Amino acid sequence: MSDRERELRREDLLDDPVAQFRRWFEEARAEGLPLPQACALATATPDARPSVRMVLLKDVDEGGFSFATSYTSRKGRELAGNDRAALLFYWHPLGRQVRVEGTVARATVEESDAIFLARPRDSRISALASHQSEPVESRAHLEERVRALAAELDGKEVERPPFWGGYRLAPDAFEFWQHRENRLHIRFAYTPAGDGWAIEELQP
Repeated sequence: MSDRERELRREDLLDDPVAQFRRWFEEARAEGLPLPQACALATATPDARPSVRMVLLKDVDEGGFSFATSYTSRKGRELAGNDRAALLFYWHPLGRQVRVEGTVARATVEESDAIFLARPRDSRISALASHQSEPVESRAHLEERVRALAAELDGKEVERPPFWGGYRLAPDAFEFWQHRENRLHIRFAYTPAGDGWAIEELQP
């Protein structure tokens, strides 16, 4: 059995899908995978036009999965009109993926501030300079705006702008997927059941 064909049976799974996610996430980190926190975020407009892009997971706890972006970006606008979203984590060397679906709400001011201040200084300045998802006059103009902001803020704290912040996806569905070379992949779905979760194996 290859590294990408690890065993996955019902008895291997924790009853709590968040705890199961953390277990797999920590195993991905322990394996030295680059950016195990990278995930695809799928959103949609109120009339069901979907879009997807990569984001970085900031935190996960019993309250949900946290990420951050500009409120005025395409994903921010779509989440304002339709709070349903999905995340997909894919760790190729382990042959694993995790799907998470749920509703999204903005994080608190304090959580957003903490996420922003944890970013490298250059990344914070870039967030200030960029009107995310809007057309750019020219690359040179954008880079000049970054240089001007860097000079203006020299020696000062780069604080979070009001148009940027965190989001939290509160999950109501999970799927854990383990690769098989013969394409008879192993899939387990978690769905809410009373005060806990029902776990069901799905056909590949």
